[in-house]
Amino acid sequence: MRPLPTPSRAALLALASLCLAISTPLRAEEKLMDRLITVSATGYAYAEPDRARLETGVEAEADTAEKALAANTELMAKVIAGLKEAGVDAKDIQTSNISVAPRYTNPKDNAPAVIDGYRVSNLVTIVARDLRSLGALLDKLVSLGVNQVHGLTFEVSKAETLKDEARKEAVANARRRAELLAAAAGAEVGEVVQIAEDVGFAGGPRPMAMRAAKAESVPIEAGTETLEARVTVTWKLK
Repeated sequence: MRPLPTPSRAALLALASLCLAISTPLRAEEKLMDRLITVSATGYAYAEPDRARLETGVEAEADTAEKALAANTELMAKVIAGLKEAGVDAKDIQTSNISVAPRYTNPKDNAPAVIDGYRVSNLVTIVARDLRSLGALLDKLVSLGVNQVHGLTFEVSKAETLKDEARKEAVANARRRAELLAAAAGAEVGEVVQIAEDVGFAGGPRPMAMRAAKAESVPIEAGTETLEARVTVTWKLK
């Protein structure tokens, strides 16, 4: 009886490659057997605003751009000086927009519009740190010659710290929903795999019990700010 031939080196390499090709998909399939559950949830925290931002300024017109700019500069200098005299800190006054635009006549009989002057606008953003005096500040602005008001927004100065409570609530809500869904599927929630916060998500203010800022003149309603946090959590299932 003749002895069996010894396998060649090429045959052994081919056999090893075949075994590797078979075992790799098996390991990948085994990894896919990990069961996961991912849930997104939102939490809320509430706080009273403690400061406000107001964009305001002056607009002036004249037959030339130079005259319009000079008139606007005189008016704005008076406004800024008056604000500082009224106790507004220089760091709370910031120029937000300056524009110079032509003014046109109203054409008739299909005639082309003609430039008959220029309009200059200068706006500043004011941070009011005492909401109780916000109404008086508005009165002061009018007395200083302000003729442009483009928005009043309220802020919570420690919003990021106060938002931590909303983050905790968001994670708790996600956990509760994950346990509910897992139980309905006959499973249990295991260890956390990943937690991500949607930092680009910004919830707007929600109306609650409105409280008037006790201004001396113009009535101002600061309300309550709603701080929102949204998270996405992934758990393993047992």
